[in-house]
Amino acid sequence: MAESCQRYKDKVTLITGGSSGIGKGLLEVFVRHGSKVVFCSNDEKQGKAVEKKINEAGYGGEATFVFADVTKESDVKHLVQETINKYGLLNCVINNAGYHPPYQTIDDITKEDFTKLFDLNVVGYFLISKYALPHLRKTEGNIINIASMDGHHAAGGSTSYVATKGAVLAMTRALAIDEAKYNVRVNSISPGATSSPLLLKMVDISPDPEQQMQRYKDVSVLGRIGQPEEMGMTALYLSADATFCTGIDIQVSGGTPLNYADKNMRKDKTLFI
Repeated sequence: MAESCQRYKDKVTLITGGSSGIGKGLLEVFVRHGSKVVFCSNDEKQGKAVEKKINEAGYGGEATFVFADVTKESDVKHLVQETINKYGLLNCVINNAGYHPPYQTIDDITKEDFTKLFDLNVVGYFLISKYALPHLRKTEGNIINIASMDGHHAAGGSTSYVATKGAVLAMTRALAIDEAKYNVRVNSISPGATSSPLLLKMVDISPDPEQQMQRYKDVSVLGRIGQPEEMGMTALYLSADATFCTGIDIQVSGGTPLNYADKNMRKDKTLFI
């Protein structure tokens, strides 16, 4: 991409969970637009392979992989410090690392299951934000939290996941208020069903994979699932262009809210969304 078209040239971005799915889409878009991106994953082999592939593509920016488990405070501190050691500053943080467990009702969810998911999907975002903010305040940077449409409208068989994403949306708004005095913007993106290894896994373990995938497509009025790059371009807009936006959430879902979902759990349902 020509330098004149690079919308985030030489800006330093930190992305969690950047080695696959939506995170990889975020990584590719930001590097393509000239950003120097540090990304983490708890899969070192996969992370290093992605780093190599991205840098060999010659997009214009650069990618640096750092191993980190965002549920561990020591790993988070190390990740942020490695970013500062390498580049001296930080302009943008994208909290993306997370997980969607198999569809279950509350009867089958243990306290340990719930707590573990909350630690990853919410506390991980909190920790990254906490340790990145002293640096973001210096650059008047921004935070983007990857939430979910489930955080707005809920879904069957997803009590724990919906709770975590609702928390992310609420935390985004609260943090936006506190950080406004530093001119640090905090926003979120709520993807609908998006092509990723996690989504494909959810499809594969369903009783009828073909029907489950079609259901994901049908809830969008555009009749398809999203692509990781589309989430990346939305994040690029929030970081590079939306300089008067803070505390907002952009729903990137193909118009899912326009398409009333069938959530009548009195039916014998084996497919969820």
